[in-house]
Amino acid sequence: MKVKICGITDVHTARMAVQYGADAIGLVFADSKRKVTIDRAKEIASTLPPEVLKIGVFVNESRDEIERIASVVGLTHIQLHGEESAAFSKTLKLPVIKAISFQGSDSLQDIIPFPADFILLDGPKGKYHGGNGLAFDWSEVNTSIIKEKKIILAGGLHIDNVAQAIAVIRPYMVDVSSGVETNGTKDLMKIKVFIEKVKAHILGGKLDEHLYVTE
Repeated sequence: MKVKICGITDVHTARMAVQYGADAIGLVFADSKRKVTIDRAKEIASTLPPEVLKIGVFVNESRDEIERIASVVGLTHIQLHGEESAAFSKTLKLPVIKAISFQGSDSLQDIIPFPADFILLDGPKGKYHGGNGLAFDWSEVNTSIIKEKKIILAGGLHIDNVAQAIAVIRPYMVDVSSGVETNGTKDLMKIKVFIEKVKAHILGGKLDEHLYVTE
């Protein structure tokens, strides 16, 4: 199970998240309290190992600006978190993650043909398009509809519910932002424990030490 820590705004937090086992780092370029400058994002991305995904989060941004930022920063993936069309997605050079606010399984049928490498299931929209810390009822998701897609699960995940969320949805990756913050700031201990919760597998009552993240 892979983990994305989104809304990273400094080098130290990014590096520690990766040390704890994060597979992807999310850098927000849309209106958000976690928005980063291009220069800061470039600094963060340049310190990360090549195997770690550097995901840029955009909301209704122009193609030229997305491509420019991706090139300067060194992004590996583009996350579309607005009302971007399928035609728009096809024009992008990097792999695409299309985020949708879950509004019932009937709406999932519409997203299946969308040209994206991953589908991110998020909670309801709040003040911002994402990162609002709002969960949804995972039991309402008809996983058979999206079984052919690589699903990234987001929306209100935290240390106490991520195991249940994984058991219900069985996503390719889980995505957390506000769920590993304290007073609006990334909390390294919460990041560490969250990743441990995801990566730890109890097999026959014993911890699989190959998958457990330690200091």
